[in-house]
Amino acid sequence: MNPLNSVIVSTLQIFPRGFVKRFAMRYIAGEDISDAVRLVQEMNSKKMTATIDVLGENINTKEEAIDSTRAAKEVLEVIEKNHLGANLSIKPTQFGLNIDHKFCFDNVREVLELARNHGNFVRLDMEDSTTTTATLEMYESLRESGLNNTGVVIQSYMRRSEDDIRRLMEMKASVRLVKGIYIEPESIAFKGKDEIRKNFVKLLNLLLEAKCRVAIATHDDYLIDAAYDLIARFSPSPDEYEFQMLLGVRSDLRDKIAADGHRLRVYVPFGMHWYAYAIRRFKENPQVAGYVMKSILTGK
Repeated sequence: MNPLNSVIVSTLQIFPRGFVKRFAMRYIAGEDISDAVRLVQEMNSKKMTATIDVLGENINTKEEAIDSTRAAKEVLEVIEKNHLGANLSIKPTQFGLNIDHKFCFDNVREVLELARNHGNFVRLDMEDSTTTTATLEMYESLRESGLNNTGVVIQSYMRRSEDDIRRLMEMKASVRLVKGIYIEPESIAFKGKDEIRKNFVKLLNLLLEAKCRVAIATHDDYLIDAAYDLIARFSPSPDEYEFQMLLGVRSDLRDKIAADGHRLRVYVPFGMHWYAYAIRRFKENPQVAGYVMKSILTGK
């Protein structure tokens, strides 16, 4: 890890929110859904699609979970109304996973049913290890209930991920493959950069070989090169894979992937809870702070 990135993160927290906002808004659309619409339209004009996420997953009451459900449904309606090339990404804890599993399931199912009515798709994000099993069980239950317009996320740094992938392969699941950003103990998570990369490539190989629909979510040149090699090897159809990148992070690489003829989806979060989200993401992945600082200094 670059020590300078960690210094950037530590320094950001002593500055006024207005200054931090300059960093945050490089990869957060804004506070209002209209900000997300504007950015998605920009992505669409560049032949890229988007995933919209409403910030604010740290909820404590059922009332907040109901508000999150309402906000997610509003996003789906806005996507439909504006004919956006976008889908929705949600975090189960935002819908009450840590309060009551059935309550959360009912909220998520309500969102997926609306998405299905609009011919749209909802991704269940993966959070820290305390929610992994419950999130995967929810995904399986949603699929069993006939809601196939959903996918899940697998983190390559988790030691359990190969077993999870092999189970998901049997369902022909739609999987977003990521490295993982939450701080986990070494007993359950790989810590070395090379071993995380190695597992990512192994899992991607399994998914492509099984003809699962896979979203390759990374900004790592090494992993993107490895993905290119696997795509050439397995020749998946255009609707069986795509690359995904965060808004504002390595836009030059993003544009290159799209120019190379691959589908590219940009993660577009928005909402009033941008500050807490930004600081958490910078802490979990100081390299992102480095990317954003470089973007501010260079204008790229």
